[in-house]
Amino acid sequence: MLMRGGTSKGAYFLASDLPADPVLRDRVLLAVMGSPDPRQIDGIGGADPLTSKVAIVAPSTRADAEIDYLFAQVVVNEARVDYGQNCGNLLAGVGPFAIERGLVDARDGVTPVAIHMVNTGQIAVAKVPTPGRVVQYEGDARIDGVPGTAAAIALAFRDTAGSTCGALLPTGNLKDTVEGIDVTCIDNGMPLVLMRAQDLGRTGYETREQLDADEDLKARIEAIRLAIGPRMNLGDVRERTVPKMCLVAAPRDGGTISTRSFIPHRCHASIGVLGAVSVASAAALPGTVCDGLAVLEEGAESRETGRVVVEHPTGEFTVELTLARRDGNVEITGAALLRTARWLFDGVVAIPQSVWTP
Repeated sequence: MLMRGGTSKGAYFLASDLPADPVLRDRVLLAVMGSPDPRQIDGIGGADPLTSKVAIVAPSTRADAEIDYLFAQVVVNEARVDYGQNCGNLLAGVGPFAIERGLVDARDGVTPVAIHMVNTGQIAVAKVPTPGRVVQYEGDARIDGVPGTAAAIALAFRDTAGSTCGALLPTGNLKDTVEGIDVTCIDNGMPLVLMRAQDLGRTGYETREQLDADEDLKARIEAIRLAIGPRMNLGDVRERTVPKMCLVAAPRDGGTISTRSFIPHRCHASIGVLGAVSVASAAALPGTVCDGLAVLEEGAESRETGRVVVEHPTGEFTVELTLARRDGNVEITGAALLRTARWLFDGVVAIPQSVWTP
């Protein structure tokens, strides 16, 4: 099934429909998307990391979830499939997919689906609109980066802090200096390295196309990524798609913080769901590189919830954080947000015979 989930698009498979052998499964997924090829002309991928994604779904192996969701990032121009991260955008389609495939019985009204994100072990709960026990895709919710409107799917995340790196602040610091640049390393669902755009000689308001063409900037960002990867408990990240990298600047359109994120070598057209959660977390914590840039809500220093509006190249992404305050310190205990999804088509994708008998 091909679905749009949030601002991404991907192929959703039942795990039972794919090979059990991981090596063969990766060959199949590469063939499905048409990788490696910058145009992905021989597959159903869209020649962009945001449209070269796969969700592998099965009944859950855990008592506290109904569905297991394994995310696969099929690299566009390399023969490689990366499982080292979650995808919160594709996550928006997992609940509807599970209901459409009969893995979850729909309720009349709203169907909550507890989803085990296999890549990192965390749980997310998706509230899928199902009037008359049928998934509703049409509605009036609008998310930046997607034209038109659709039915809102609420996503609430449990225990995402340190999902991949083992700690919310994997280096143990609110701020580090790497290659002469101050950075904040944070993992609240997505390992992310934040840098002030001004420290790299940029405004942070450049277009996606300008940043993708800025080879000097990308080389500096990659040097920082390679240097900080081991300190984030990620090891050698040359062949990994994490950590993501993010330039931050003061907001320009009434939000909390402005961002330009790299995934990790191309600038994101918007920002990933869990990337936005990690940015929002950094903006809410005093002492990060967002200090002096982020414009927080009035009275934010005493609230138990915080609304952080993350600006990105095509709009904004609002994250609701649940906060705990102990001994003068701020802890982030939960995050919630709204996404939408759409079922695009259901069918059979052909796999070349050579994939089965290499």
